[in-house]
Amino acid sequence: MTIVPMPKKSAVSCLNDYRPIALTPIVMKCFKRLVLRHIKTQLPPSLDPLQFAYCPNRSTDDAITTTLHLTFIHLDNKDSYVRMLFINFSSAFNTIIPQYLIEKLSLLGLNTSLCNWILDFLAGRPQSVQTGNSISSTTTLSTGDRLTDWFKTTSCL
Repeated sequence: MTIVPMPKKSAVSCLNDYRPIALTPIVMKCFKRLVLRHIKTQLPPSLDPLQFAYCPNRSTDDAITTTLHLTFIHLDNKDSYVRMLFINFSSAFNTIIPQYLIEKLSLLGLNTSLCNWILDFLAGRPQSVQTGNSISSTTTLSTGDRLTDWFKTTSCL
């Protein structure tokens, strides 16, 4: 797979100003969509009602509104108080270890042969980086951004 770094903004000053874009063949994208659709039919319909990330029709606004609602309900009780801590996990799921994902899918009841196929698909894949006409040497990776779509599927169904 070839990765092309694309600037996130017009003025680039460091490597973090780039977003890695994977040049994935159309056939692979279509196949991945079919597999993800199948996975969704095999897993429980709702894993956590308070899951907002990676869920269709849910956003940080929903998370904040729900948090405030639950907080106000709690504060209606006599002698109650609330402490909150907000942490930015914006890059927390950019790198996923395939084995952990497979263990989670297996615990959720996904077929063992499908779990093994996903692990084979995700682990040990060759990648190179292309900028302009230059292409880096190929290296084999077992973690990374390609896994994010698989994780998103299991975190919100």
